[in-house]
Amino acid sequence: MRIAIVFNHPHEGSYCNAILNAVMKGLQKANHEIDLFHLDKDGFNPIMTQQDLKAFINRKPIAPHVIDYGQRLEKANHLIFIFSIWWELMSALTKEFIYRALFPGIAYDHNPKGHGLTPLLKNLKSITTITTMNTPKIIYWLFFGNAIKKAMIKGTFKNMRYKNVKWISFNMVKQATQKKEKTG
Repeated sequence: MRIAIVFNHPHEGSYCNAILNAVMKGLQKANHEIDLFHLDKDGFNPIMTQQDLKAFINRKPIAPHVIDYGQRLEKANHLIFIFSIWWELMSALTKEFIYRALFPGIAYDHNPKGHGLTPLLKNLKSITTITTMNTPKIIYWLFFGNAIKKAMIKGTFKNMRYKNVKWISFNMVKQATQKKEKTG
């Protein structure tokens, strides 16, 4: 199986990086093919220019990294996102990856009947989002309205009609890291 991983965290010593390493090790052990999109190291440009917006409207990407990401996504059987939640949402790089790489004509199309979207990544069978945050889960749900579920799970992938979409959230990671550092 071909697994595409979209990773976004600038610190190599982060909990997210530990998750990425564990996920990749498990996938390699299971003999899956891995395609890593390391947004921080790939030089991904998150700025959508006027020309990019015109390309978006015309459904023909022009930015080389967007074209490359789209071609690689078309081959994926499973898509994994790994990122930290800061200020209750994903960082700008992850958000702009969604805006720019999940392009109309590549990841989805508008339903010809006029309502909803149609998924176009035909090889893609499932999507997993793995996040880390310092906020307790109950606080995130009650006070912040479960923003990732609304924006990414429902607002993006369910809206595009992709099936088998799940979210794994690691909460209170700062406390876990501090506890690990104290116990050695």
